[in-house]
Amino acid sequence: MKAPAFLDHALFADLTGKAAHSARQRSHHNLHEMDEPCHRLVVGLQPDTYIAPHRHLSVAKAETLLVLQGRFGLLLFGETGELQGTRLLEAAGECVGVDLPPGQFHALVVLAADSVLFECKAGPYRPLGDAEQAGWAPREGDGGAPEYLAWMRAQF
Repeated sequence: MKAPAFLDHALFADLTGKAAHSARQRSHHNLHEMDEPCHRLVVGLQPDTYIAPHRHLSVAKAETLLVLQGRFGLLLFGETGELQGTRLLEAAGECVGVDLPPGQFHALVVLAADSVLFECKAGPYRPLGDAEQAGWAPREGDGGAPEYLAWMRAQF
């Protein structure tokens, strides 16, 4: 049996420190084994990370995000990239998280340094397929990603 895993400020500091030194500006800590049916992880993120709009098409891939520290902007998009809505997610705010249904295009922007979130969705992990990535937005690493990130951040 595994020992309990505590979600404490030492873990948050470790993750956000690693994120600050990571090229992707994020770092994750899995609480699950890869073969478990429920994947749970804690993610440290910095404001310059780019989480491209995407969706999860499998009916089993609802995704729950809870803010443990910091502040995020959630963007919800329609099929062709129209912005359907935004919501501020903040650890000490009115809304601390979201449960996203499968098929919903979404993206996050990090609005405070050293932000941390908890993510939960069905396993196993598999990379996003082409139909799950937004064809109307730059992918991570594309030349237009910094400008698109700036546009997303400007929505907040």
